[in-house]
Amino acid sequence: MIISRTPFRISFFGGGTDYPGWYEQHGGAVLSAAINRYCYLTCRTLPPFFDHRFRIAYSIMESVKTIEEIKHPAVRACLQHLNIENGLEIHHDSDLPKQSGLGTSSSFAVGLLNVLHRQQGHHPSKLELAHEAIHIERNLCRENVGSQDQMATAVGGVNRINFGPGEQIKVEPVGLPPERLAYLESHLMLFFTGFSRFASEIVTEQLQNMPSKPVELSTLHQFVDQGINILADGGEIDAFGKPMHEGWKLKRSLSSRISKPEIDAVYEAGLAAGALGGKLCGAGGGGFLLMFARPEKHAAVKAALSSCLHVPFSFDHHGSQIIFEEKD
Repeated sequence: MIISRTPFRISFFGGGTDYPGWYEQHGGAVLSAAINRYCYLTCRTLPPFFDHRFRIAYSIMESVKTIEEIKHPAVRACLQHLNIENGLEIHHDSDLPKQSGLGTSSSFAVGLLNVLHRQQGHHPSKLELAHEAIHIERNLCRENVGSQDQMATAVGGVNRINFGPGEQIKVEPVGLPPERLAYLESHLMLFFTGFSRFASEIVTEQLQNMPSKPVELSTLHQFVDQGINILADGGEIDAFGKPMHEGWKLKRSLSSRISKPEIDAVYEAGLAAGALGGKLCGAGGGGFLLMFARPEKHAAVKAALSSCLHVPFSFDHHGSQIIFEEKD
């Protein structure tokens, strides 16, 4: 039996510039962080006493004889990609709901690849897992996905992730002292709006609009440097909230489906209670709202957003890991 643990992620700046339709020509970047809320994948060899050869347990239970019968697209694609022949039992558990903007689908793909490779005796690097997950999601599952979530969840930590020009992707850890990272953490609040959505559907409109949004996307890219400079100067961190707020306004302009009136009302309530900025995580449309506020304002912001579930978190610095391995 093998168990992987893969973090989810939040992003601060640059979302939207991590799609190859943009960055292969113009370049892109994001500033993001893995958090200590996780996707767990358990894998074991299935004993040869059952009618089925594969049992997949997630929100539903699948028991099938062939890989082709598996309904879960990422599981089916990963098993086919790795040419898995022996029968397997795979269980998925998660700290947070799917379709919520924290890279849950990519965390699943990275974590599943990690356990399947280890089950076959392979030890790929974290970057290899990330690139393989991008291939699985984009080319095999035909999802409209960017390239940041796989990198952030595989590698862990707080990173600037650079995309292109061309196909290159580079992860650069943001070299901040632990006390500075803790200071940043102390200003962040994460709320679940209660709305879930299919990111691929929202992104379709965003990708269609991309050729007409060069100024907006270039500005989102520039916010990455601005945010890193604020963190690196060692002074007061309040200024970090302004580009988050401006970036969220720009992100909303990329597609009519990124926000909705109910979410706008929640966000404005957070600002009125003292938050300095914020954004919906991921493609938008629902999921988790990240707010930036001075610690002394957290109680007021939490009260103003009482209709949403507050989820405390800290940064994860390990990325996708095998946390248990026992020979079958």
